Amino acid sequence: MKFWDTSAIVPLCVQEPNSGTVREILIEDPSMVVWWGMRTECISALMRQVREGGLTPTDERAARHVLQTLAQTLTEMQPSEALRSNAERLLTVHPLRTADALQLAAALQWCQGFTTGQGFVAFDRHLRDASYREGFTVLPEAF
Repeated sequence: MKFWDTSAIVPLCVQEPNSGTVREILIEDPSMVVWWGMRTECISALMRQVREGGLTPTDERAARHVLQTLAQTLTEMQPSEALRSNAERLLTVHPLRTADALQLAAALQWCQGFTTGQGFVAFDRHLRDASYREGFTVLPEAF
């Protein structure tokens, strides 16, 4: 089981340069953990691609279908006061945006702070760096 950042889930939904890489990671271990805001973040990314002309409305509908299918099988970490407090702590020690701090806090909640050997799948550089410093094994290794 691995924690998946939204930046790694979008390439599962639409064809991007990193799609093959994340599909291989998912085939190796299909158990996914995400934060509760992942679907909203994914829809935001998809709609941005539609607005910018990189995705047709038909492609966007197909991507939403993939997202809905994934959402039926993954584990979603729910918000809590402890998670919010941990996200606030993370903001003081890592150069993260709010959503990234909440995602990393959700990952830490999932593994109960025992990060050694726990996978964190992401493409966002700041989140990858912070996850690594918190002790996660960051995937993909070469990025």
